[in-house]
Amino acid sequence: MYRCKMFAVALVTLAFSGLAESDRSDGFNFIPLDASANSADWIPASPWKVPKGFKQWAVSDETDLNIYDGGRNDWHDMNTVNETGPEKGRYLYRTHELRSPNNQPEGGSVSVVDLKSGETRILAQAPDYDALDGIRWTPWGTILFAEEVTGGRLFELFLEDDLTKARKVVDRPLLGRLAHEGIDLDRDGNVYLVDEYRGRTSGCSGVTPCGGGVYKFVPDVAGDLKAGSLYALKVNGMDGVGLGEWVGPIDPLKARESGSVAGGQSYQRPEDLEIIGDTLYVAITEGPRDTKVDRRGRLVFTSELYEGRVIAIDLRTMQVSNFVKPGVNAPVEIGRPGEPGHRSGFDSVDNLAEAPNGDLVMIEDNNPSDIWFASQVTNEFGASRSVALFASLTDPDAEGTGIYYSPEDPGTLYVNVQHSAADDGDGTWAISREERKGK
Repeated sequence: MYRCKMFAVALVTLAFSGLAESDRSDGFNFIPLDASANSADWIPASPWKVPKGFKQWAVSDETDLNIYDGGRNDWHDMNTVNETGPEKGRYLYRTHELRSPNNQPEGGSVSVVDLKSGETRILAQAPDYDALDGIRWTPWGTILFAEEVTGGRLFELFLEDDLTKARKVVDRPLLGRLAHEGIDLDRDGNVYLVDEYRGRTSGCSGVTPCGGGVYKFVPDVAGDLKAGSLYALKVNGMDGVGLGEWVGPIDPLKARESGSVAGGQSYQRPEDLEIIGDTLYVAITEGPRDTKVDRRGRLVFTSELYEGRVIAIDLRTMQVSNFVKPGVNAPVEIGRPGEPGHRSGFDSVDNLAEAPNGDLVMIEDNNPSDIWFASQVTNEFGASRSVALFASLTDPDAEGTGIYYSPEDPGTLYVNVQHSAADDGDGTWAISREERKGK
C-alpha cells in the first residue's frame, strides 16, 4: 500500500510541478521551490527559504516589543493594516495568541507597528483575553479581533484619531460564541466566520458530527454590528462539497450547537477564510476521520488520503468545491525533510491571503511550515490548475502564520513566526523582491 501511495504521489507531484512553473508568468512571478525547508539549514536572521530574487527581513520582533518577558514567546498570530483612510497602509495590527490566565496572567494582546517609523506598542490587552487569533480591518475603519477558544468572543475595536491607541473595545456577541480564527467581510458588510473545531470527531452534547462550521453574519444595517442575524453553511453533498445554502438564523450564543441542529456542515478544524472576488475560500486544516470500506472489504480511515484542504464557496451560486486538495492538485507530504523517502507536499493548511495577482496564498500549520500559491483558474471540478510552493520556514520549533498583503504595499508578503527556537525570535517578517521600507 505504501509503494502504491508513493507512486501516486510521484505522479501528482510531476503534474503539480509542471502546472506551477507554466503558470507563474503572472503578476507575482517566481520560480517555485523544489522542496520544503530543512531545519538543518536554519539561520535565525533569515529563517525563510524563498525563491531566487526575494529578500526577507524582520519587521518587528521581541527585540522591539517584548510583551511576555521571562523567556515566554509573544506568539504573533494574525495581521492586518488600516486598509482605508488618509494614512491607509501605515499601521500593522497583530494579535498575540497567548492563553490566559494560567500561563499568561497579562492576558491576550493586540499590538500595532508603525511601518514608517518602526515604533511598536500594545494596542489592547486584558487579563481575560484568551488566545486572540483572527483580526480584520473593516470598511468603516474599525478592527475586528477574536478568541480561538470554545465559546470565544469577537470584539470590535474603535481607534483614536492617531490610529495607534484604542478608544474602546466592544464585545459583539451576535457574531457568535465560537472558536474564532478567520474573519472576512464582503462588499455588503456581511461578516464570514469559522469555528476552529474538530466537528467531525469531537462533536458536542453527545452528537457527532457537530460544530466546525462556516458562518455568515448579516447586519441589519451595514457597518453596524449591534443588530443582525447569524447563519450556518449547509452543504448538500459528500464530504462538505456540493450545493450549499445559508441556514438559520441560529442562536449566536450557542452557535456551534444551534448551527449544527439547523443542518450546518461540520468540517474537521476550519481555521481561516478569505474572499477573493465572489468566492469565499476556507482553510480546513485536517482531513476527515470518517471510515469507509475499500474494495477488499477492509475498514480504512479516509484521512489517510489527504491531510487538510481548501474549499471554495461561490457566493453567487453557492457551489462548494475542493479548491486545493493533496493528491488531487497538490502533492501529498510524506515524512520530514532529511528523512529517507521524504516528499514535500501540502499538509495542514492554516491561514489564507489574497496575493496581488489574485492568487490564493496558503500557509501550513505544520513543521516545516510551507507557503503555497494557487491560481484562481480552475478545472471543471473547481480545483485550481496551478499550485506552487513559494516559501518554507527553517526554524525547527516554529510555525508561520498570519500571511497578509497590504493593499498599499502589494509587493510585500507579511508573515508571522510564532514559538521560535530562537530567544526572542517571535515576530513579523516581510518577504519581497524590493528593498526594506521604513525603519
